[in-house]
Amino acid sequence: MAQEVKTITSESLEATYRSYTPSQNGFTQDLMASNVIIPVVDLTETAAGTSTAQNLQTAWDSSTGHTRQSAVNSTTAVITGTGFWQVDLTATWQPNGFNTRAISVQIDDGTVTKIPVWQVSGANTGVSANVTTAEAKFVVFLRSTDQLEIFTHSTTAVIDIWYRQIADINGVLVNPAGFTPQ
Repeated sequence: MAQEVKTITSESLEATYRSYTPSQNGFTQDLMASNVIIPVVDLTETAAGTSTAQNLQTAWDSSTGHTRQSAVNSTTAVITGTGFWQVDLTATWQPNGFNTRAISVQIDDGTVTKIPVWQVSGANTGVSANVTTAEAKFVVFLRSTDQLEIFTHSTTAVIDIWYRQIADINGVLVNPAGFTPQ
């Protein structure tokens, strides 16, 4: 079978190609296609199996930490280590009249300022209401001066928080405990 080369005339395909390859900006020739099979060898760590896919790398494991807090007007330090941390939480509270109902997750950077990263609250309506539940999952970055804290403003608030380090302060991934990619 003879080699065939065809011109591809698609402005959107050419624009996409040029956006992914800025060095080709200004190249005016049309894209071409060929019926010749050219093998592509993927030399990345993921293809070689020496790194872990993101969803596997962030799996919960035996190093997963857990904290539960239900004390009113109380702050609890949850994470004091540096790096990137995966956080998952469930907050439950029952509005009961005029009491403040709020739960906060915040970064304390050692100054007076607290950096809120998640918060849930209810309006003070003067009436009791049904139990409310909120769930969230996010990643935080903590420096050596930072710690992640939870703060509850209500006697009816309970927060469960799970956490695991997924990368160190330099961004080097931390695999689940006991796992080594082959």
